[in-house]
Amino acid sequence: MTEPAHLLGAADIRALAEELRVRPTKTLGQNFVIDGNTIRRIVAAAKLDPEETVLEVGPGLGSLTLGLLDAAERVVAVEIDPTLARRLPETVAQWRPGAVARFDLVLADALKVTELPREPSAVVANLPYNVAVPVVLHLLEHFPSLRHGLVMVQDEVADRLAAEPGSKIYGVPSVKAAWYGTMRKAGVIGTNVFWPAPRIHSGLVAFERREPPRTTATRAEVFAVIDAAFAQRRKTLRAALSAWAGGGPAAERVLVAAGVDPSARGETLGIESFVRIAEQRHTAHAEASADGGTLG
Repeated sequence: MTEPAHLLGAADIRALAEELRVRPTKTLGQNFVIDGNTIRRIVAAAKLDPEETVLEVGPGLGSLTLGLLDAAERVVAVEIDPTLARRLPETVAQWRPGAVARFDLVLADALKVTELPREPSAVVANLPYNVAVPVVLHLLEHFPSLRHGLVMVQDEVADRLAAEPGSKIYGVPSVKAAWYGTMRKAGVIGTNVFWPAPRIHSGLVAFERREPPRTTATRAEVFAVIDAAFAQRRKTLRAALSAWAGGGPAAERVLVAAGVDPSARGETLGIESFVRIAEQRHTAHAEASADGGTLG
């Protein structure tokens, strides 16, 4: 029976960090995975096709990178830390010499990157806790080629991304993620498989992309409704959307036209309801402009 390919363990990670004189920083949200079995679990949960190009954000010292190169045709890694980025190709060459030509490295902030050397069809990443949701939404917005993926985030954030309408933790991340596809909790990762060990567990979130809801409103218009609806939690939509709509009466008209109860709260609505609200506001604006009037 063939031995599984070597994956970086605690000794490997600490040796690399010592070589580079790197200490993980909270600023960059660096918690390196030091357990090969955890890497195998993440890769298996991602359900990658062997011919896929995978985007990895924040590869760090390369723990997950090696596992992804074993499972996919190509890996494109985006790393913000120049010291780690310089070492990563050497790590790939050392442990996966046959995969060097299948690895691309981009030195960039994942929140700003809008172009990659290859079009990825999947994203698999151990994301920094402090920017996890913005990174996920940014990638889904700018890389429509991403069809599915698996991200490891703070466990509480994983629950929020996968939350359904009516849940106490349902909020802006839940609804905006639903614009792009379906999110589901795919597991929990303990603290002892990281260096340094975080204080809280991590959660795995798997997603499958689908086309956004058909609508005459733009994504920005729909997201503006979502932001307004959750800016003041526990307020009725009539009150929460008042400023956004140009006044209480205008908000009431838009909500009724969208088939949404004005006394409902944002936490109870699915993405389709927010789309209808945005459409009605969009239509009202267009009609007011055509008549030379204003809304209010």
